Amino acid sequence: MPLNIVLVEPEIPQNTGNIVRTCAATGSNLHLVRPLGFSVEDKYLKRSGLDYWNLVNIQYYDSFEQVKEKNKNALFYYATTKANKTHSDVEYDENTFIVFGKETKGLPEELLNANKNHCIRIPMVDIKEARSLNLANSVAIVVYEALRQLKYPNMR
Repeated sequence: MPLNIVLVEPEIPQNTGNIVRTCAATGSNLHLVRPLGFSVEDKYLKRSGLDYWNLVNIQYYDSFEQVKEKNKNALFYYATTKANKTHSDVEYDENTFIVFGKETKGLPEELLNANKNHCIRIPMVDIKEARSLNLANSVAIVVYEALRQLKYPNMR
């Protein structure tokens, strides 16, 4: 079973397009939670995802609650700069959903507070000017750590 990437209200089409490409290269599923900050017909979205869109299982939802309801037995991790655990401190399994928030605000505080033990972060230097990494880069970093732990299933 592939990994699952969840983008909650993504805003920048180029980021989502790049994430589509990462999902295609890793066999990961992509779950998009509306509202999206762009049209899926957006030329920038298509250009950054190139011709990978047909290689990815993409599912759309009207709320994050729908994602949770549809995947009740899944393991969820929530990416945030506010977590104590790093992305490499946790154990991933083949039914893992890695949840990322919108580029400008991240995930809602109430969601993070309700799931503190499953929040993860990517280590960064401690300076105010470096608030966070690019969303597409963050997804790639976490996905490849999860796949490394799983011994790169179905990959060459």
